[in-house]
Amino acid sequence: MADMPIRELVLSMAIPAMISMTIQALYNVVDSIFVSRVSEEALTAVSLAFPLQLLIIALVVGTSAGITSLISRRLGESNREEASKAASHGFVINMIYSVIMLLSGLFLAEKAVSLFTSDPYLIELTTQYISIIMIFSFGRLMAQAGISTLQGTGNMINPMKAMLVGAITNIILDPILIFGWFGFPALGVRGAAIATVTGQILSFVYISIVIMNGRHDVDIQLRKFRFDYKVLKDIYVVALPGIVMQSLGSVMLSGLNLILIAFTPTAVAVLGAYYKLQSIIIMPIFGLMQGYMPIMGYNYGSKQKDRMMDTLKFTLRIAFMIMLTGAIIIIVFPVQMLRLFDASPDMLEIGVIALRAIGMCLPLAAVGITFSVTFQAMGKGYVSLIGSFIRQMVVILPVAYLFSVWIGLNGVWFAFIVSEFVAIIIMGPWLAKDLKKTFSKWEKATEPIVIKETGV
Repeated sequence: MADMPIRELVLSMAIPAMISMTIQALYNVVDSIFVSRVSEEALTAVSLAFPLQLLIIALVVGTSAGITSLISRRLGESNREEASKAASHGFVINMIYSVIMLLSGLFLAEKAVSLFTSDPYLIELTTQYISIIMIFSFGRLMAQAGISTLQGTGNMINPMKAMLVGAITNIILDPILIFGWFGFPALGVRGAAIATVTGQILSFVYISIVIMNGRHDVDIQLRKFRFDYKVLKDIYVVALPGIVMQSLGSVMLSGLNLILIAFTPTAVAVLGAYYKLQSIIIMPIFGLMQGYMPIMGYNYGSKQKDRMMDTLKFTLRIAFMIMLTGAIIIIVFPVQMLRLFDASPDMLEIGVIALRAIGMCLPLAAVGITFSVTFQAMGKGYVSLIGSFIRQMVVILPVAYLFSVWIGLNGVWFAFIVSEFVAIIIMGPWLAKDLKKTFSKWEKATEPIVIKETGV
């Protein structure tokens, strides 16, 4: 990360991560495609469960950002010992998360689902799905601890393989367990959940074998582990804003579901289908950011201004082109996209307008995501949190509600475009000012000290 040409470095680190995250997106997409063949109610149930899944994703993504950022920055400072401490803390933190999710799945899942709907059948279906996801989330959480550690050191290939193991397992098991192939009982949405967690557990097994049997730039020490509060602080300076930021997505989606279900449950199914389709486009961007963050963090730690700016510009171009391509596909082929979910005529009528409206904001989202991750790479996750809070809480939910009153159901979809414009207007100037201030500070620190002769 210190001297490889930037384009080659970004691509070599980002492409495996992009493949990994695309594979990750297949978990929810494949589940939803197969579940939609059961019934539209089953698809609505999985869509209602998605905000609760986002809470797990919030822990995964936020903490992963904190661990990866800290490891890469410490390695950039040539401090292997502190980088190893960060990796060890990451594993213990995710163990604690796993216990919390287990208890939540056992005792709180049904109560949480009841907040979104009063329909007994939807409550039953949604609880069947989300309780399994939460109880067995240790596979996802512990796998991510290993993945974050390796990515922080610049190893992107083994994380990709770990996710590939999980995704292939999920895709194979989904139809078998949902529809009852090969003598298995037909488990419906419960089968989709079992397929997902089985894949995640196998990902954890694979990444554990890699870490235990390989040589890495960090050493993970779990025996006689003790929390180092400075390391915790350094992790959560980035992780906590990331966790809250991702959790805001869960709150936002829950709010949108409440707005939409007042019109029709089909609108909830449409939004769920869109998020699954969007994930195929946006998850490669998150993969790109996983490759981008350690490079940016390393060069920030080693105070390499030119390499930082070259990395930012190149990554921004790639992100924009990916999202622009995705937007064109969704806008041009909305019917074909919705038919992947066995869409009913009502779902098609609502969904075509929805996909085209929300799809328009994807290129703008590419810029906002890149700016946000840049702050995280520099250890300034609080800025990303502020931007996310404004976008999701201050803008999108109030605007969606107001548009639903003034325009009707179709007005909800256009709130997404407004929110992305606001996010860029805030984050762009803030990042430019912060980088200018940082680079000026570095230049002053390297200026030679001139001692004037006094003639004495």
